[in-house]
Amino acid sequence: MIQGLRHIIFGSPLATSQIALIRLAIPLAFVIVSANPLSSVAYAPEEMIRALSGTGEEAFSYAVFIALAIVVLMFIVVSSYSQVIRAYPGEGGAYVVARQNLGTSLGLVGSAGLLVDYILTVSVSTTAGVAAIGSAFPSITHHQTELSVTFIILLTIINLRGFRESAQILAFPVYLFVVSLLVMVVVGVFRYFTEGTPAVASPPVLAAEAKDVGPYLLLLAFSGGCVALTGIESISNTVGIFKTPEARNARVTLLVMGTLLATLFFGVVLLAFFFKIGPLQGQTLVSGVARGSFGVNVFFYVVQFSTVFILVVAVNSSFSAFPRLASTLARDGFLPRALSNLGDRLVFSNGVLVLAALSMILVLIFQGDTHRLIPLYSIGVFIGFTLTQLGMVVHWRQSRDKGWQRGLLINGVGAVVTGVVLLVLTVTKFASGAWIVVLVIPLMLLLFRAIRNHYHAVAEALSLDHYAPPQRAVPRVVIFPIGAVHRAVLPALEYARAIGTRVEAVHVAVDEEASRMAKLRWERLETGIPLTIIPSPYRAVVRPLVDYIQEVSRAYPSEHITVVIPEFVPRRLWHQLLHNQTALILKLALLFQRRVVVVSVPYHLPR
Repeated sequence: MIQGLRHIIFGSPLATSQIALIRLAIPLAFVIVSANPLSSVAYAPEEMIRALSGTGEEAFSYAVFIALAIVVLMFIVVSSYSQVIRAYPGEGGAYVVARQNLGTSLGLVGSAGLLVDYILTVSVSTTAGVAAIGSAFPSITHHQTELSVTFIILLTIINLRGFRESAQILAFPVYLFVVSLLVMVVVGVFRYFTEGTPAVASPPVLAAEAKDVGPYLLLLAFSGGCVALTGIESISNTVGIFKTPEARNARVTLLVMGTLLATLFFGVVLLAFFFKIGPLQGQTLVSGVARGSFGVNVFFYVVQFSTVFILVVAVNSSFSAFPRLASTLARDGFLPRALSNLGDRLVFSNGVLVLAALSMILVLIFQGDTHRLIPLYSIGVFIGFTLTQLGMVVHWRQSRDKGWQRGLLINGVGAVVTGVVLLVLTVTKFASGAWIVVLVIPLMLLLFRAIRNHYHAVAEALSLDHYAPPQRAVPRVVIFPIGAVHRAVLPALEYARAIGTRVEAVHVAVDEEASRMAKLRWERLETGIPLTIIPSPYRAVVRPLVDYIQEVSRAYPSEHITVVIPEFVPRRLWHQLLHNQTALILKLALLFQRRVVVVSVPYHLPR
């Protein structure tokens, strides 16, 4: 039943040989890799203008020029990553490029920044999507956290079905958002030049007394708008989802995505300038711009719902990129090996589940508030940007492949620009929450190193080099713990006799009457094996057993102690919940005891 339900929810398993068949053409791959950066149009312009609010009508003029600078930055980053895909058509992105050209440590720094960014993408996008719903339906604003967690769970299930299925399911929301916002920009510009500034439902965010605009405020607005670039790098981590030729299709998709992102981002800022619309409590900037372009009609609600959809499905880019980057790190021994395993549906299921869990924790900590999460955002991705471009500069200088001068120029400019932006982001966002990211990344590096050291220690401990076989057979001491004496004990008893040269039965006396009956029944069996009664005045079972086994182990320092555990197994899984799990807990407790071997002898109940 459980297996059937699993197949209904997640789909039937796919063979490894089918991996080439599930790769995506550009239209569907666009859905996977572009949802995240395109969704930033819903909140990046708002964060930028919000930083300038209180500066008078000049805020909108400054916003236009800052938006132009960000658009230029977008095309620099897009051009730079096009070179990355050309030189490294495999997956790995910042980690692979930085590790091969700048060293392992910087490669890990870049990967740590991107992993943090992918986690934040899921948290920010879902909370922003719920905020967009709240703009149209204010009554749900009190349930932001619960709705955000629900959306993450639903998208986790969709992504566990496989990236082809998730792309097919989410294609409509992505393309609806692109089309609706393009129409909104065109209609809004046309309406402004034919009718002038429309009367909109929400007034602009202006101060009664406008404060001065200084360099720091401009940089703060610039850093807020830079969240629009998050997700651009995800294509370099997901080249493997494209159909052949993978690198060419990935570069075409990157160019299309960059062009649409720049157009929509600048279009929203420009309409905010035309209509003098700023963000208000309970209304997003895109919602206000849509009101100015369409009024409150069906087209307005199409924009609202498409914005909600794109913000929610934007996490799909992270659900694709995070598990793939994590699998690369896991194969190199810097993350748990389980993250490198492909699941039934040819996706890195463990990585998907880890990403979902971490994102939900963030949403709960920050109570579903997008504006509290935004300051943590984009620093990690710009660390990856900068290290990737520096790595590419080294690559071109060393390889001198065809067109290396052009690649060197593009990536050199990219390294300088993204490095400066990283510095600006760190300074302007540090006090408002970015210090958390600055602290988390070094902690992640320590975690990577600790995991790698552990795997090295395990490999060395398991190595056959210098191994000498024991000089003599090891005597077998068997301890046979029992609770009650019944039929399930008998097969385990015979097994203990067969393998042991010294067998001792042990019973923990939790209940006096039960212990008396166990001793009496054991004597009636006439096994010839002594039964040791261990008193337990505090009614514990496992701890006294473990202590006793440790005493026996110390008494036989050169021998292995075998613990044979009898346990009965019900026919149905839910029946197991009706019984004590003493055997399972005992096995877990003995797992870390040296020279102790645990054997479980099951007795399957007939009904």
